[in-house]
Amino acid sequence: MACSSTNDAAAPVVSPAITAPGSTTSDPVASTPSNTDAAATTSTVADRPLQAGAQRLHFEIGPIDIKPGQNNIDFTKGAIPKPAVDGWIVRIAPDLRLADGSIPGVDVIHLHHGVWLNSSAKDSTSRLPERFFAAGEEKTTMVLPVGYGYHYTASDNWTLNYMIHNLWPDEKQVWVTYDLDFIPADSAAAVGITPARPIWTDVQNGSLYPVFDVIKGSGRDGIYTYPDDAMSPYGDAAAKNVWTVDRDGVLLVTAGHLHPGGLRTDMWLQRTGATALAGHAKAGAPDTAHLFESLANYYEPAGAVSWDVSMTATPEAWRVAVHAGDVLSTTATYDSARASWYESMGIMIAWMADAPAPSEGPAADPFTTAVDVKGELTHGHLAENDNHGGAVDARYFDAAKLPSQPAAAPVQIADFIYAQGDMLRGDAIPTIAPGGSITYENLDAPLGNGEWHTITSCKAPCNAATGIAYPLADADIQFDSGQLGNAGVPTAGRVTWSTPTDLPAGTYTYFCRIHPVMRGAFRIGTGAP
Repeated sequence: MACSSTNDAAAPVVSPAITAPGSTTSDPVASTPSNTDAAATTSTVADRPLQAGAQRLHFEIGPIDIKPGQNNIDFTKGAIPKPAVDGWIVRIAPDLRLADGSIPGVDVIHLHHGVWLNSSAKDSTSRLPERFFAAGEEKTTMVLPVGYGYHYTASDNWTLNYMIHNLWPDEKQVWVTYDLDFIPADSAAAVGITPARPIWTDVQNGSLYPVFDVIKGSGRDGIYTYPDDAMSPYGDAAAKNVWTVDRDGVLLVTAGHLHPGGLRTDMWLQRTGATALAGHAKAGAPDTAHLFESLANYYEPAGAVSWDVSMTATPEAWRVAVHAGDVLSTTATYDSARASWYESMGIMIAWMADAPAPSEGPAADPFTTAVDVKGELTHGHLAENDNHGGAVDARYFDAAKLPSQPAAAPVQIADFIYAQGDMLRGDAIPTIAPGGSITYENLDAPLGNGEWHTITSCKAPCNAATGIAYPLADADIQFDSGQLGNAGVPTAGRVTWSTPTDLPAGTYTYFCRIHPVMRGAFRIGTGAP
């Protein structure tokens, strides 16, 4: 497999006016602050050396046929590759490759998420099979501390749940790859390894599609924390972001997973009758100690708006003692000042042992010792994130300068084109009187691997080059259709959507969150612009 990471050189056609990007980096959009000083050190988790006695094994799942523009969730059929003998897994690193061995640009096709499940074991925090590893577009590497390992037997039954997002209307074949650092059970290095188990915490734990929306302007002072700032996030059901610790043990490592716009995830521990240290307690909950803040470190020049990010993980020596009956919880914090972030996530997978390794002393009690230290970056900048977007792109028309025409009933979406108001075609803008509504219908939405499209508001003129940081759902007036399709998650369960009836007069620009090269506009009012 090639080690270089470049955008796919193929040129899928959306319309005669636009093609997929090559490997050239676009000029970035205006810079905003990001967590560039998030880590305590410039070293990364992915750079840690191979542990003594470990083998680095390379596995691939594929080819996986990816349909034009698809964004569906699927499972592997049958067994997936894994070690042939019993042993201990101490590191996992994921990736995605094309047939020529290159790594596709995140703005072309990417692993929206991959969850590795062991159906031979029960998950600690849900009724699912054991979720022992997960990765998204940020491609976080998991490394267990020396002396600990995930116990593996060759008879374990593994499955991959994956969501591969093709942002362009061409077919692809991809391979999901993963490198395992593996210590065979019969090797000398395996003697004395302490078993560790995965503890999946998630603000929507157990949901088939564990997401939530962050709307621009929500929260407090441009910061939105889920579920704390949400209105009835779980309805009448039990909170999904908490887990009651089932037995005494020690937490070994954790890191967060966020989507663009995310700033951090936080892990907390509530203990009845205990009092957290001053400055290390959750606001309004003195019996809840702060364990770790996984910060999103954005390499993205435009700030916290893209997948050009690395999370921080706990440093190698981090150890936290927990007791049966303690309550572990997770929160996720996003920047709500810049834009809306739809279908966001907040996940922290921790690893836990029943006791410290024999060579270590007692783990720290978070109610007597501050454990929320600065973290270590999981990896550096990845070259597949180099196309930021936001540069001038003359192929898009300025919708405000285009004439009006009566809106069709409905405005159809077909072959990745909005039938009226498509900004690549430059035709007239569908227009209705104030108080009315325009209905859109997605004709690209068969069951199965359909092409789910959205109508998501963006700040006018919304006509710059597509990249990982552009366009954004940053309009002052927000609207979003959801993914128009009727094929279960992540679709909205419908193929039509109507604009709000309370929009003031004006021209509104929008894009497709799934295929952001698609841009369009509609108008409230009458006559020419």
